[in-house]
Amino acid sequence: MALTKSVLRIDPELETQRIARILREQVIRQLKRKGLAVAVSGGIDSSVTLVLAEKALGRDRVLALLMPEYESERESLRLGKLLAENLHVNSVVEDIGPLLESTGCYRRRDDAIRAQVPEYGSGYKCKIVLSAGSPEKSFNFFHLVVAAPDGTQTKLRLDAPTYLGIVAATNMKQRARKFFEYYHADRLNFAVAGTPNRLEFDQGFFVKNGDGAADTKPIAHLYKSQVYQLAEYLGVPEEIRKRPPTTDTYSMPQSQEEFYFSLPYEQMDLCLYGLNHRLSPIEVAAAAGLAPAQVERVYAQIEAKRQATRYQHMKPLLIEEIEGLAED
Repeated sequence: MALTKSVLRIDPELETQRIARILREQVIRQLKRKGLAVAVSGGIDSSVTLVLAEKALGRDRVLALLMPEYESERESLRLGKLLAENLHVNSVVEDIGPLLESTGCYRRRDDAIRAQVPEYGSGYKCKIVLSAGSPEKSFNFFHLVVAAPDGTQTKLRLDAPTYLGIVAATNMKQRARKFFEYYHADRLNFAVAGTPNRLEFDQGFFVKNGDGAADTKPIAHLYKSQVYQLAEYLGVPEEIRKRPPTTDTYSMPQSQEEFYFSLPYEQMDLCLYGLNHRLSPIEVAAAAGLAPAQVERVYAQIEAKRQATRYQHMKPLLIEEIEGLAED
């Protein structure tokens, strides 16, 4: 039977009640903390997570953390503040730009870029984009897009050392934010809420010990399409709901599909659902608006990313299990 888009429809009211009930149990009973700290980016996932935290625990037990840096989009801070004010929850702004500069985040990234673009310097901007490889193969290439001060743009394929150097430096942004999340959580005896949706969590679209670190991840079971359904039900401001998903990591505007997912989230969600439920590419194609061959290629890409990012999901390895510390 062919898949239809309705397969991802949820009852937002029931799902909100279920998440809130479980979240209260996790924070109060299991984690033994008083509340939740949530990093808010002005995007859909962190916004829904913040509202769910408020529904579960009450406004006095939730802290919204807004953490801009020198290259953040201005809209991120404005929309994050808007949501926190609408919910009447406490919020803190931590400008992580000085910390990133002092640790060499920007310098290290620029040094990596100069290995392939020697002239890269003050006034230049950049982003990494995903470019598809051969239609017959299930892999992609990463390219660097550089904008010169005069607006001229250059796109070149990244070699592995340059790509790794750029990513290693920019990952410092996510880890710096987590530094402040746990500082504020510790001082309030709160837990930290992570904000990945199912697509991001499944595909390893997070930084290990950065935005991947959290005590609970309330929406990791929800496809991004379902997160949008919750956002509308929960009254997340329309400006946030209509904002295109962005990484807000590089100095040039960058969408999530440019950097990591080869398709918009609506299509990726349906392909991920189809693969998870062992549906053939033919059964998924019409709903996703793709040809069966394209769905097959997306299936292969999903599986490849699962393998490539398995490390990011792994807990620290031990030589042997420690008595008395085994998880329930």
